[in-house]
Amino acid sequence: MHMFFEQAQAQAGDMDEETLRRYGHSLVDWIMDYLFHIQPYSILSQVHPGDIQRQFSPEVPLHPESMEQILQDVQNIILPGITHWNSGRFMGYFGLGSSGPSILADMLDATLNVTRMLWRTSPAATELEQVTMNWLRQMLGLPDTFFGLLYHNSAVLHALISAREALQLDKRMVHDSGRLRLYVSQEAHASIDKAAIVMGLGRNGVRKIATDHMYRMNVSELVRAIRQDQQNGLIPFAVVATVGTTSTTSIDPVPHIFEVCQHFRLWLHVDAAYAGAAAIVPGKRWVLAGCDRADSISINPHKWLFTSFGCSAFYTRRPELLKAALSLTPDYLDNPERSSAVVPNLMDYDFSLPHRFPALKLWMVLRYFGREGLIARISEHCRLARLFVDWIDAAPDFERLAPVPLSVICFRAHPIGMENERVLNDLNERIVNRINGDGRFFLSHTYLRGKFTLRLSISNIRTTESLIYSVWDELKATLQYERSGVFQQPFNYKSRGPQLLMLPDHSSRKSKLI
Repeated sequence: MHMFFEQAQAQAGDMDEETLRRYGHSLVDWIMDYLFHIQPYSILSQVHPGDIQRQFSPEVPLHPESMEQILQDVQNIILPGITHWNSGRFMGYFGLGSSGPSILADMLDATLNVTRMLWRTSPAATELEQVTMNWLRQMLGLPDTFFGLLYHNSAVLHALISAREALQLDKRMVHDSGRLRLYVSQEAHASIDKAAIVMGLGRNGVRKIATDHMYRMNVSELVRAIRQDQQNGLIPFAVVATVGTTSTTSIDPVPHIFEVCQHFRLWLHVDAAYAGAAAIVPGKRWVLAGCDRADSISINPHKWLFTSFGCSAFYTRRPELLKAALSLTPDYLDNPERSSAVVPNLMDYDFSLPHRFPALKLWMVLRYFGREGLIARISEHCRLARLFVDWIDAAPDFERLAPVPLSVICFRAHPIGMENERVLNDLNERIVNRINGDGRFFLSHTYLRGKFTLRLSISNIRTTESLIYSVWDELKATLQYERSGVFQQPFNYKSRGPQLLMLPDHSSRKSKLI
């Protein structure tokens, strides 16, 4: 063991070939054990704030350290502070999880370490992105007039940049940015507010439109807000419709919103980050109804296409506006190929220069599972959601609080005879905290019309029917436990001390990092 450490330290360059090979094989073995034997881990990390930091020196290491020690610290310090999103028992937020081909692609991406600024900086990175985006566009049923590219997670910001460019404002007239108004529903994602802040609109520049009984944008209220702002001398410039809102996965009436945007000459962007992937399923193509007429649309493969974080797909029918807003080529990046429809320099459509190779993992996922495989997995998640809905609807002590168009269920415990909303909110908060604190599952929550609401999301590739049965049993048992009167105070899941989470040893090898 020490021989490898000494060899690595004796060289002035990188880790030597044999050492890298040894640790690479060891790490891949550990990854396999982690992915397929993840049950012993508490899904939600049980550490206290500051626990991780306190275990490391405040000073950078002066002398080289062995990889054995580094990986041991990953096992003993880092892992207890991980919330395990890749577990099939992670059913909070959007149940995100990356698949095997995506993990392998990330390894390749780190090894190649390229950026797709210019075509020449890695031709394959640019051209594979165009191929992959065309494949995805076809699967989603979007028109071939849409130009697509991938971002790490800033697609909405790029849409709004394009929308502002369409106004042809003098960029030096800062006061105009303060007069711009953007319209979203009250259920829209917070990333839109952040994009408005980055652009200089501020949160005051975002008008939140009321929703109907199904949590969809109220189009009449949208029209009223636009006209009111025009009368006040403000400049309406864009509407963001949501297909699959974060709280309830409600779907705004995009065809009607498009008509409003046409009338007032506003940019229409569709945020379909989660739900857009469902359009791959032939019977769910309705999810993107009207989106073919939008100016732009974003869909995140890292939400429901089993791709790791950092893969947000963006399509626009007016890429020239995005290029006009962001194209800037300093002398050191000037190149003979220039930018063309055949070989675009994708940095011209991106506010950041260093950009990894997300197309590689999406391309590998699409090829490995194929259209039929992706349809089967998404369809299965929707089936499991309907199964869970049937249990909720039939249970006397639970109720559903929102429609379930896809695979996210919003519900709460509502025992017969318990009608005080404050008491119900406290009860459901204790339930979710106790389940998350127990560690076998992770659920998230939201508030709907003032009601504390449990959210169960089924979109992780490792979530199975048996796990859905298990979480339902745990919900019922937790409700019964809370109603027993043993615990009447809110359960603080962070009261438990940090645990050393180790994978079990297997007969073939020990599932450790070293």
